[in-house]
Amino acid sequence: MERGVALFQTDYSVEPAHLARLAEERDFESLFFVEHTHIPVSRETPRPGGGELPRQYWHLYDPFVALSFAAAATERIKIGTGVCLAIEHDPIVLAKATASLDRLSGGRFLFGVGAGWNREEMRNHGTDPRRRFSMLRERVEAIKTIWTEEEAEYHGEFVDFGPIWSWPKPVQKPHPPVIVGGTGEKVLDRVLAYGDEWIPNRIESVEQLHERVERLRDRAGRHVKVSFFGAKPEAPAVERLAWAGVDRCVFYVSPDADPGEAERQLDSFAALA
Repeated sequence: MERGVALFQTDYSVEPAHLARLAEERDFESLFFVEHTHIPVSRETPRPGGGELPRQYWHLYDPFVALSFAAAATERIKIGTGVCLAIEHDPIVLAKATASLDRLSGGRFLFGVGAGWNREEMRNHGTDPRRRFSMLRERVEAIKTIWTEEEAEYHGEFVDFGPIWSWPKPVQKPHPPVIVGGTGEKVLDRVLAYGDEWIPNRIESVEQLHERVERLRDRAGRHVKVSFFGAKPEAPAVERLAWAGVDRCVFYVSPDADPGEAERQLDSFAALA
Protein backbone atom coordinates (compact mmCIF):
# COMPACT_ATOMS: atom_id res chain seq x y z
CA MET A 1 0.00 0.00 0.00
CA GLU A 2 1.20 3.49 -0.85
CA ARG A 3 1.57 6.01 1.96
CA GLY A 4 0.83 9.69 1.68
CA VAL A 5 0.62 12.63 4.02
CA ALA A 6 -1.69 15.63 4.11
CA LEU A 7 -1.66 18.96 5.85
CA PHE A 8 -3.97 21.87 6.49
CA GLN A 9 -1.24 24.17 5.18
CA THR A 10 -1.80 27.20 7.40
CA ASP A 11 0.29 30.30 7.90
CA TYR A 12 1.30 28.94 11.31
CA SER A 13 2.09 25.35 10.23
CA VAL A 14 5.37 23.82 9.11
CA GLU A 15 6.23 25.41 5.77
CA PRO A 16 5.03 23.47 2.69
CA ALA A 17 8.50 23.12 1.14
CA HIS A 18 10.01 21.91 4.43
CA LEU A 19 7.28 19.31 4.94
CA ALA A 20 7.64 18.14 1.34
CA ARG A 21 11.37 17.58 1.76
CA LEU A 22 10.83 15.69 5.02
CA ALA A 23 8.15 13.51 3.42
CA GLU A 24 10.26 12.74 0.36
CA GLU A 25 13.28 11.85 2.53
CA ARG A 26 11.07 9.25 4.23
CA ASP A 27 9.87 7.84 0.91
CA PHE A 28 6.25 8.90 1.22
CA GLU A 29 4.56 8.52 -2.14
CA SER A 30 2.44 11.67 -2.06
CA LEU A 31 1.69 14.95 -0.31
CA PHE A 32 -1.73 16.61 -0.31
CA PHE A 33 -2.87 20.10 0.64
CA VAL A 34 -6.47 21.10 1.31
CA GLU A 35 -8.58 24.03 0.18
CA HIS A 36 -10.99 26.55 1.62
CA THR A 37 -10.82 29.99 0.05
CA HIS A 38 -12.36 31.51 3.18
CA ILE A 39 -14.83 30.75 5.96
CA PRO A 40 -17.83 33.09 6.35
CA VAL A 41 -18.04 34.53 9.86
CA SER A 42 -21.79 33.94 9.99
CA ARG A 43 -22.08 30.21 9.48
CA GLU A 44 -25.04 27.83 9.54
CA THR A 45 -23.58 24.71 7.90
CA PRO A 46 -22.47 22.19 10.54
CA ARG A 47 -18.98 20.78 10.36
CA PRO A 48 -19.13 17.27 8.84
CA GLY A 49 -17.05 15.80 11.65
CA GLY A 50 -19.03 17.61 14.32
CA GLY A 51 -17.91 20.16 16.90
CA GLU A 52 -16.65 23.68 16.45
CA LEU A 53 -14.74 24.58 13.32
CA PRO A 54 -11.04 25.05 14.22
CA ARG A 55 -9.10 28.08 13.04
CA GLN A 56 -7.04 26.06 10.56
CA TYR A 57 -9.96 26.29 8.11
CA TRP A 58 -9.57 30.03 7.60
CA HIS A 59 -5.75 30.27 7.85
CA LEU A 60 -4.97 28.19 4.77
CA TYR A 61 -2.44 29.04 2.11
CA ASP A 62 -3.76 28.71 -1.41
CA PRO A 63 -3.13 25.02 -2.21
CA PHE A 64 -1.66 25.63 -5.66
CA VAL A 65 0.81 28.20 -4.40
CA ALA A 66 1.78 25.89 -1.53
CA LEU A 67 2.10 22.90 -3.88
CA SER A 68 4.36 24.88 -6.19
CA PHE A 69 6.75 25.45 -3.28
CA ALA A 70 6.54 21.75 -2.39
CA ALA A 71 7.24 20.72 -5.98
CA ALA A 72 10.20 23.06 -6.33
CA ALA A 73 11.78 21.65 -3.16
CA THR A 74 11.47 17.97 -4.19
CA GLU A 75 12.10 15.60 -7.08
CA ARG A 76 9.97 12.47 -6.69
CA ILE A 77 7.03 12.88 -4.35
CA LYS A 78 3.64 13.34 -5.96
CA ILE A 79 1.78 16.52 -5.03
CA GLY A 80 -1.97 16.85 -4.91
CA THR A 81 -5.06 18.69 -3.81
CA GLY A 82 -7.07 16.96 -1.17
CA VAL A 83 -9.37 18.37 -2.36
CA CYS A 84 -9.68 21.36 -4.70
CA LEU A 85 -13.13 22.94 -4.47
CA ALA A 86 -13.54 23.27 -8.21
CA ILE A 87 -16.95 24.91 -7.86
CA GLU A 88 -15.12 27.95 -6.47
CA HIS A 89 -12.86 28.39 -9.53
CA ASP A 90 -13.17 29.51 -13.11
CA PRO A 91 -12.52 26.29 -15.08
CA ILE A 92 -10.36 27.90 -17.78
CA VAL A 93 -8.10 29.48 -15.18
CA LEU A 94 -8.04 26.28 -13.12
CA ALA A 95 -7.12 24.21 -16.19
CA LYS A 96 -4.09 26.42 -16.78
CA ALA A 97 -3.02 26.42 -13.12
CA THR A 98 -3.20 22.64 -12.83
CA ALA A 99 -1.53 21.99 -16.18
CA SER A 100 1.24 24.43 -15.25
CA LEU A 101 1.79 22.68 -11.92
CA ASP A 102 1.87 19.26 -13.56
CA ARG A 103 4.35 20.42 -16.18
CA LEU A 104 6.65 22.31 -13.82
CA SER A 105 6.68 19.41 -11.35
CA GLY A 106 7.61 16.92 -14.07
CA GLY A 107 4.22 15.19 -14.12
CA ARG A 108 3.70 14.73 -10.39
CA PHE A 109 0.32 16.43 -9.91
CA LEU A 110 -2.75 14.63 -8.50
CA PHE A 111 -6.01 16.54 -9.03
CA GLY A 112 -8.25 15.77 -6.07
CA VAL A 113 -11.63 17.48 -6.49
CA GLY A 114 -14.77 17.94 -4.48
CA ALA A 115 -17.88 20.09 -4.23
CA GLY A 116 -17.36 21.07 -0.61
CA TRP A 117 -19.66 21.09 2.39
CA ASN A 118 -19.78 24.72 3.57
CA ARG A 119 -22.86 26.17 1.90
CA GLU A 120 -22.13 29.75 2.95
CA GLU A 121 -18.66 29.53 1.44
CA MET A 122 -19.91 28.32 -1.94
CA ARG A 123 -22.71 30.89 -2.01
CA ASN A 124 -20.07 33.61 -1.72
CA HIS A 125 -18.66 32.26 -5.00
CA GLY A 126 -22.05 32.46 -6.67
CA THR A 127 -22.75 28.73 -6.44
CA ASP A 128 -26.19 27.41 -5.57
CA PRO A 129 -25.45 24.61 -3.08
CA ARG A 130 -28.30 22.56 -4.53
CA ARG A 131 -26.55 22.46 -7.94
CA ARG A 132 -22.96 22.13 -6.79
CA PHE A 133 -22.46 18.54 -7.96
CA SER A 134 -23.76 19.29 -11.45
CA MET A 135 -21.44 22.29 -11.56
CA LEU A 136 -18.51 20.18 -10.35
CA ARG A 137 -19.04 17.67 -13.12
CA GLU A 138 -19.13 20.32 -15.84
CA ARG A 139 -16.06 22.12 -14.55
CA VAL A 140 -14.03 18.93 -14.33
CA GLU A 141 -15.15 17.84 -17.79
CA ALA A 142 -14.26 21.25 -19.20
CA ILE A 143 -10.83 21.17 -17.54
CA LYS A 144 -10.11 17.72 -18.98
CA THR A 145 -11.11 18.98 -22.41
CA ILE A 146 -8.72 21.94 -22.14
CA TRP A 147 -5.95 19.63 -20.90
CA THR A 148 -6.29 17.20 -23.79
CA GLU A 149 -7.49 19.05 -26.90
CA GLU A 150 -5.65 21.55 -29.08
CA GLU A 151 -8.84 23.48 -29.77
CA ALA A 152 -11.00 22.89 -26.73
CA GLU A 153 -14.64 23.76 -26.39
CA TYR A 154 -17.35 22.89 -23.90
CA HIS A 155 -21.06 23.59 -23.85
CA GLY A 156 -23.00 22.96 -20.68
CA GLU A 157 -25.44 24.60 -18.31
CA PHE A 158 -22.77 26.13 -16.07
CA VAL A 159 -19.72 26.12 -18.34
CA ASP A 160 -20.00 27.29 -21.92
CA PHE A 161 -17.19 28.35 -24.24
CA GLY A 162 -16.35 27.98 -27.91
CA PRO A 163 -13.03 26.74 -29.32
CA ILE A 164 -10.02 28.06 -27.40
CA TRP A 165 -6.27 27.63 -27.38
CA SER A 166 -4.75 27.05 -23.97
CA TRP A 167 -1.24 25.84 -23.16
CA PRO A 168 0.70 24.37 -21.43
CA LYS A 169 -0.71 20.88 -21.56
CA PRO A 170 -0.02 18.48 -18.67
CA VAL A 171 2.94 16.10 -18.82
CA GLN A 172 0.84 13.14 -17.68
CA LYS A 173 -1.11 11.38 -20.41
CA PRO A 174 -3.93 11.49 -21.06
CA HIS A 175 -4.00 13.90 -18.11
CA PRO A 176 -3.34 14.06 -14.35
CA PRO A 177 -5.58 11.66 -12.44
CA VAL A 178 -8.85 13.19 -11.32
CA ILE A 179 -9.48 11.91 -7.80
CA VAL A 180 -13.07 12.45 -6.69
CA GLY A 181 -13.59 13.08 -3.00
CA GLY A 182 -16.61 12.34 -0.86
CA THR A 183 -18.57 9.56 0.78
CA GLY A 184 -22.14 10.49 -0.10
CA GLU A 185 -24.74 8.17 -1.56
CA LYS A 186 -23.95 9.10 -5.18
CA VAL A 187 -20.18 9.48 -4.96
CA LEU A 188 -19.49 6.25 -6.85
CA ASP A 189 -21.60 7.56 -9.73
CA ARG A 190 -19.43 10.68 -9.79
CA VAL A 191 -16.20 8.70 -9.81
CA LEU A 192 -17.45 6.64 -12.73
CA ALA A 193 -18.80 9.66 -14.62
CA TYR A 194 -15.76 11.93 -14.62
CA GLY A 195 -13.11 10.62 -12.23
CA ASP A 196 -10.17 8.25 -12.30
CA GLU A 197 -9.83 7.50 -8.59
CA TRP A 198 -11.81 7.87 -5.34
CA ILE A 199 -10.94 9.58 -2.03
CA PRO A 200 -13.24 8.62 0.83
CA ASN A 201 -12.47 10.29 4.15
CA ARG A 202 -15.26 9.22 6.50
CA ILE A 203 -16.78 5.76 6.74
CA GLU A 204 -19.34 4.02 8.90
CA SER A 205 -17.25 0.88 8.98
CA VAL A 206 -14.37 -0.81 7.20
CA GLU A 207 -16.81 -3.50 6.09
CA GLN A 208 -18.99 -0.89 4.39
CA LEU A 209 -15.93 0.63 2.72
CA HIS A 210 -14.90 -2.81 1.46
CA GLU A 211 -18.35 -3.33 -0.05
CA ARG A 212 -18.32 0.06 -1.77
CA VAL A 213 -14.82 -0.43 -3.17
CA GLU A 214 -15.82 -3.80 -4.60
CA ARG A 215 -19.00 -2.32 -6.07
CA LEU A 216 -17.09 0.57 -7.62
CA ARG A 217 -14.57 -1.73 -9.30
CA ASP A 218 -17.26 -4.12 -10.48
CA ARG A 219 -19.19 -1.28 -12.10
CA ALA A 220 -16.05 0.22 -13.63
CA GLY A 221 -14.75 -3.08 -14.95
CA ARG A 222 -11.27 -2.10 -13.83
CA HIS A 223 -9.18 -1.51 -10.73
CA VAL A 224 -10.18 1.97 -9.59
CA LYS A 225 -7.53 3.31 -7.24
CA VAL A 226 -8.83 4.25 -3.78
CA SER A 227 -7.10 6.55 -1.31
CA PHE A 228 -8.27 6.95 2.27
CA PHE A 229 -7.76 10.36 3.83
CA GLY A 230 -7.29 10.77 7.55
CA ALA A 231 -6.17 7.20 8.20
CA LYS A 232 -5.41 6.40 11.82
CA PRO A 233 -1.64 6.05 12.22
CA GLU A 234 -2.00 2.62 13.80
CA ALA A 235 -0.88 -0.66 12.26
CA PRO A 236 -4.19 -2.52 12.79
CA ALA A 237 -6.15 0.34 11.22
CA VAL A 238 -3.85 0.41 8.19
CA GLU A 239 -4.12 -3.36 7.81
CA ARG A 240 -7.92 -3.14 7.90
CA LEU A 241 -7.91 -0.47 5.19
CA ALA A 242 -5.69 -2.67 3.05
CA TRP A 243 -8.18 -5.51 3.51
CA ALA A 244 -10.95 -3.13 2.37
CA GLY A 245 -9.11 -2.55 -0.90
CA VAL A 246 -7.51 0.83 -0.18
CA ASP A 247 -4.44 1.51 -2.34
CA ARG A 248 -3.14 4.63 -0.58
CA CYS A 249 -3.35 5.61 3.10
CA VAL A 250 -3.01 9.34 3.74
CA PHE A 251 -2.08 10.47 7.25
CA TYR A 252 -2.68 14.01 8.48
CA VAL A 253 0.18 15.98 9.98
CA SER A 254 -1.14 18.30 12.68
CA PRO A 255 -1.42 21.91 11.47
CA ASP A 256 -0.25 23.02 14.93
CA ALA A 257 2.96 20.99 14.76
CA ASP A 258 6.23 22.90 14.63
CA PRO A 259 8.92 21.54 12.27
CA GLY A 260 10.36 19.24 14.93
CA GLU A 261 7.00 17.79 15.86
CA ALA A 262 6.03 17.42 12.19
CA GLU A 263 9.22 15.43 11.65
CA ARG A 264 8.41 13.19 14.61
CA GLN A 265 4.91 12.58 13.26
CA LEU A 266 6.29 11.65 9.84
CA ASP A 267 8.73 9.24 11.47
CA SER A 268 5.86 7.54 13.29
CA PHE A 269 3.84 7.27 10.07
CA ALA A 270 6.85 5.88 8.18
CA ALA A 271 7.36 3.23 10.87
CA LEU A 272 3.98 1.74 9.95
CA ALA A 273 5.29 0.72 6.50
